[in-house]
Amino acid sequence: MSDAYIVETLRTPGGRRKGALSGWHPADMAGEVLNALVERTGIDPAAIDDVIMGCVTKAGEQGFNIGRNAVLASRLPDTVPAVTVDRQCGSSQQALHFAAQGVKSGAQDIVIAAGVESMTRVPMFADMTVLAKAGIGEGPVSPRIRERYGVTEFSQFRGAEMIAQKHGLSRDDLDAYALESHRRAAEATRLGAFEREILPLEIAEGTHRHDEGIRFDATAESIGGVDLLADGGVLSAANASQICDGASGALIVSERALKAHGLTPIARVVEMCVTAGDPVIMLEEPITATQRALQRSGLTLEEIALYEVNEAFAPIPLAWMAQLDADPARTNAHGGAIALGHPLGASGTRLLSTLVHALRKRGERYGLQTMCEGGGTANVTIVEAL
Repeated sequence: MSDAYIVETLRTPGGRRKGALSGWHPADMAGEVLNALVERTGIDPAAIDDVIMGCVTKAGEQGFNIGRNAVLASRLPDTVPAVTVDRQCGSSQQALHFAAQGVKSGAQDIVIAAGVESMTRVPMFADMTVLAKAGIGEGPVSPRIRERYGVTEFSQFRGAEMIAQKHGLSRDDLDAYALESHRRAAEATRLGAFEREILPLEIAEGTHRHDEGIRFDATAESIGGVDLLADGGVLSAANASQICDGASGALIVSERALKAHGLTPIARVVEMCVTAGDPVIMLEEPITATQRALQRSGLTLEEIALYEVNEAFAPIPLAWMAQLDADPARTNAHGGAIALGHPLGASGTRLLSTLVHALRKRGERYGLQTMCEGGGTANVTIVEAL
């Protein structure tokens, strides 16, 4: 079985809701990522076997197979096929897994895994709310599901509150974590840590080069002063991920393609897994998925230099670190989605870009990324920097 190599991985800077990237059609934004992957690697675009695009809210401008539309909006030839996948927040991480599986199996040699989400132009849940407002159907949670789990809906907000309560996390704990996310992201930006991974995009005001959501002036007081999302809860908008516009991607190839096209790999996919559990608490599954990935890989957490644990809500990485006895200094070392934003379908390969380039810059070997996902699933990817 062939190894799956990462030749390049990159991302756009994050754009806040109605912010810097709100003028970009998501197909065009994703198309720019495809163009940049081709340009930076020198690969013959006609040799690409497939584009696998993660996207969560597939409606409006992100409907009608956004993966294929991204190819048509790019400079890739229209002979390059594409598909769109949805594993909720882990959609582009799953795109990476599908790409690596295709390469490892020998069925494909060159695949782009990518993701896109314009949360400004296609608001979260728009694919459901538009139909609900029109009186069409009764929503994705059928009566049978509601009866089985004793709920009227599945709520990520409720799941995050349940995790905080289960693990004894206070609002002060969550706010302190959120402040540290902004501090780390701000420091990484000042030191140029993101420059290698970021694809600048042209906007009306010039060039958008830096993540727009980072609060360089964040304080404990400013974060603590944000209203709670629910009475008696611990979550606020300040200790949860930011609504964000963005795109990201990676070029995944076989050893045969490395030789045939004169490519130089920057990382190797070591292990991949996806697990599923309780859909009500929903967001705790990265703990189980990480344990399985470590067992399958034969590695220990201590052997892994950096961890990217998506900051959908602050309780997620906090519970993950506590249960796995993980080093906080290695976890989201450059900040996470609380500061950088969480462009849903683009976040998987966004985390990959940050992880791979951070490993290489630090001269470290192994990195791990994991993502909590709607419905109670979680992906884990372990990579080796080369």
